Order: sequence, then structure tokens, then C-alpha cells
Amino acid sequence: MSGRDSNEGAGSRLSPDPAEETTRHGPTGLRSLAIDTGPLRRHPQFRLLLAARAITSLGSMSTYVTVPFHVYTLTHSTLAVGLLAVAEIIPLVLSGLLGGALADAFDRRRIIVTTEVGLLAGSGILIANGYLRHPHVWLLFVWAAIASAIGGLQRPAIEAMLPKLVDPSELTSMASIRSMISTLTQIGGPALGGLIIAGVGIRGAYVFDAITFAFSLVLLVRLRPIAVPAEADGVSLQGIADGWRFARSSPVLMGTYVVDIVAMVFGMPIAVFPALAADYGGPRTLGLLYAAPAVGAFIATLTSGWSNRVQRHGLGVIISAAIWGVAIALFGFAGFLPLALVLLAIAGGADMMSGIFRMTIWNRTVPDELRGRLASIEMLSYSTGPILGNLETGAVATAFTPRVSIVSGGVLCVVGTAVLALALPTFTAYRDRGGSWHRDRAE
Repeated sequence: MSGRDSNEGAGSRLSPDPAEETTRHGPTGLRSLAIDTGPLRRHPQFRLLLAARAITSLGSMSTYVTVPFHVYTLTHSTLAVGLLAVAEIIPLVLSGLLGGALADAFDRRRIIVTTEVGLLAGSGILIANGYLRHPHVWLLFVWAAIASAIGGLQRPAIEAMLPKLVDPSELTSMASIRSMISTLTQIGGPALGGLIIAGVGIRGAYVFDAITFAFSLVLLVRLRPIAVPAEADGVSLQGIADGWRFARSSPVLMGTYVVDIVAMVFGMPIAVFPALAADYGGPRTLGLLYAAPAVGAFIATLTSGWSNRVQRHGLGVIISAAIWGVAIALFGFAGFLPLALVLLAIAGGADMMSGIFRMTIWNRTVPDELRGRLASIEMLSYSTGPILGNLETGAVATAFTPRVSIVSGGVLCVVGTAVLALALPTFTAYRDRGGSWHRDRAE
């Protein structure tokens, strides 16, 4: 469920084209709603990387359900589930900053393959712990820290590599395709995780995750290396600082980060899913709760063709975040499972559209020699928000009830989004002018 304004030395914003202000050329009618799959057909390396990511994500999303469920069964504490975030956030921040610098200085393919091997090795911790007579909760937290750290090294390389595998004019379509595949795994992974837990137990879910890492590696080693940009700097604190300066100089970039963080910190309900599942019917229901937002996200991507004609991406992010908050607040009031799943699906669809708009803004406004470092900042923004959100949700649920936590979080998300819309006028007014990347000047 879950992000640049400076003009010095890069040229000014393109002047508005009256024809461009109204619409972009493209299919009309129902065809205009269908997702544009052209980049997937035209670029074999893009297909290869997405296939590898889909296989990995299917197992990872299964584990995403299994580990919190395992913690809850061992502790019977929603706070303990939320505290998994504490184990993840510090390693993620530290490794994410380093991962961005590495992605700008070295072969991104090699980084992706190496970290995938590390994730496979890390899954061995879960398997070994699962086969103990008395599994240790602390080992689950150790795994969370290790997986978070390795993911922080890997994700910037993936984010920096993907835009190089398609044409500049296909960036919005690329974001939609990638999001569609991601949501398929977010639907199948949690549902499969719940079924595996119910059928063969927690151990089986962990073994399944390790198998998917192995299959993914077979595909990743077939990727071609991509040359490091000629303007790339070496890995240094100065280089990392340059990425942060670029991000801070852009109100548009900062807007993508801040809006998403606010939405996730206040509106992320996942930490209470294990507790709610006990009321709704157990492990199989747990998988449905995790999968429902992804179902909504998948529907949003299938009908995302219209997003290619949207230029007000900043406003799109604001509206999507507000819809997410409203749906989450209503989910807190839902008294029976079908309504709860529908509301989670609406929330997931809104979050997906926010992600597509944010991803397009990022890909349009960052030069290639900074993609890795900016991808690390983006990763921190959309990763730390849900982590902190789970911690906040678990703590409020412990102090009050899970439903109080969900409703209050959704309301605060809507209020926070409205405040940010007023406080960030440059972001709200941002218009995409096309091209591979550009910087924007605050007006």
C-alpha cells in the first residue's frame, strides 16, 4: 500500500503547449482505459527483469504474511508485530543510502544478482528457525533486519536500471506494467501464504520463499550489464550528499516523499491484520486481508491507460492519498468481511495510482547519473512510511483497539493530505512536460 525543483545548469521548464494542456494523443473510448503493454512486448531485457522480480515477489509476499503471523502466534501481541518495523527501519536507512551510491558507481546488474543471493541465504534463517522445536521470536527480528538491509542495497539498483530498459516516452506505461505485475504477486503471494500456512504450516511457507529466490537467480544472471553513466561519481559521502541536495532543491520531489509518508504513517493498517483475522476466520482470512488492497491495485493498473494523458501528476498524488485515507477509515468501521475487503481494495487502487504518478515524476525529473542515489531516497520514503505506520498502528491498537487504530489513522491521513495540498503549491500544480528527464523551477 504502498514519491525537484531546481533549474541551475539544466535549462528551464518547457513553455506550455495549448494543445498539450488539454490531452495527449492516444486511443479513445474503452481502449483508452486499457493498460499499455507495448514496452513489455518491445523490450526483452525489461521482460526478463520483471519476470525475475515477479518470481521473487511471489515468495516474498508469502513471507510478508507468514512472518507477522508467526510473531503473533508466538507472542499474541499486536505490538510485537508492529515492532518488526523497528528491526527493519535502521538497516534499511543505512543500506539504502549506500545502495544508491553503489548503483550510480557500479554495474547495476551485478548488484541485483549479488543481493538476490544474499536474500536467498537470509531465507535460510527462517527455515532453520521454523524447524526448531521451539522457534525463537528474536530470530524473526534478526531475519527482518537482514532482509531489510539487503533489500536496501538491491532496490536502488533495480529502480535505476528499469528506466534504461525502455524508451523515455514509455515511462508512464512502464510504471503501469511494473505495478500490474507487482500487484499480481501481492494478490497471489499473501493468499498463497495463507493457504500454505493452513495446509502445510509455517515451515512450508519459508521453504517456498527460498525456492522462488533460486528461480529468480536463474533469470537475473541472463541480464546484460548496463554501462555506468560517464558522469557517475565514485562511492563517497560527498556523492550521497549530492543526491540529498538534489532532492531537497526540488519542491516537486519533496512533495512525492512527504505526501506518501503521511498517508502511510497514519493510514497503514497491516499490523492489526493478524488480530482482525482471528475475528474473521483465521489464516485463510489473513491472506484475504493482505491480498485485498492488491486486488484493487491490480484493477487500477488494468484500467490505467488514461494515466498516460494526465499531466497534473502532483494533484493526482494528492487526490489518490486522500481516497486511500477515506477508504481506510471506512474499513475500520466495516463489521463484516466482504465490505472490509471491498474497502481495502478501493484503498489499494488509490495507492497504486499514487504510485504510478510518483514513479513517473521520479523517472522524468532525475538525470541518469543520479538515479541510484535518488532511487535510494525514494525507497526510503515509500518504505519507511509503511514501517512507521505499522509501528504506529500496532501501538495505538495496543493502547485502544484495532478498529480505533484504523479509523483514527485514516482520518489523520485525510487531514494531513489536505494540509500538504495547501502547503505544497508547486507540487500540487506540477505538470508533466514529457521527455526523459527535466528539472522544474518553482513558480
